[in-house]
Amino acid sequence: MEIRVLRYFLTVVREESITKAAEALHITQPTLSRQLSQMEEEIGVRLFDRGSRKITLTNEGLLLRRRAEEILQLVDKTEKELVEQEEQVEGKITIGCGEIASVEQLPPLISAFHERHPLVTFDLYTATADHVKEQMDRGLVDIGLLLEPIDIEKYDFIRLTTWERWVVLMRPDDPLAEKEAVTAGELSKRTLILPRRMKVQGELASWFGDYYEGLSVLFTSNLSTNAAIMVSRGLGLAIVIEGAVPFWDREKIAHRPLSPALTATSVLAWKRGQPFSPAATKFIAHIKCFLGIANP
Repeated sequence: MEIRVLRYFLTVVREESITKAAEALHITQPTLSRQLSQMEEEIGVRLFDRGSRKITLTNEGLLLRRRAEEILQLVDKTEKELVEQEEQVEGKITIGCGEIASVEQLPPLISAFHERHPLVTFDLYTATADHVKEQMDRGLVDIGLLLEPIDIEKYDFIRLTTWERWVVLMRPDDPLAEKEAVTAGELSKRTLILPRRMKVQGELASWFGDYYEGLSVLFTSNLSTNAAIMVSRGLGLAIVIEGAVPFWDREKIAHRPLSPALTATSVLAWKRGQPFSPAATKFIAHIKCFLGIANP
């Protein structure tokens, strides 16, 4: 006797009509009638007196009604207890990420998970994609929010829809701050601070074209915040991913996009075949459900 059919049975009892019950259950009347007939045949007793106006229960039907209500109450209670047990998951999940715009997608993701698993806490580790990936390979970071280009052959991932934009940091009184965007030719005449990541430098080399070999690069920096401090002290212009820039003091730092625009994507990734804690395992399942799995 299936739980689903017991629910059908109680709906018919409540509605006193197979037609009305079928409408309430969003199934066809013939389908419902067939299910009830099969149940009577399996049990070996008649459950209904089918009158011209309404359906009433036989003595056997009355007994099944009481038992069905008890069974379904127990099923519902058990399901609730299982959910409550699931909510008792504890632990810490480490998420590695850079200073990128896609970080904005983490708060709703984490908030929804926290509502269901309030005992789980998070450790947010900020570094470049290369360093985050190293920590993931060592098992020290569970989930990585990685700016591409990045080698993720050994990872399962979801590519996020946020486009990351490369910009130039400058002081607000810099002449380039008066422009809407900055070209490679204009930057080739200035002292620059470039990202430390080699894969990113390769992207910038393509963007600069023939200007790249003659660039005046004072130093490299792995995160944009420290590069911004150098810019504010007049040590050069920094090319950084826009990410956290909108949160900075505009009286100290200005930024302009590159022209032509240079953009990148990011991925939320976890190592394939890695043994995760129960909390991290549930969070990965939550990511898949919350964001959906994109095609790599």
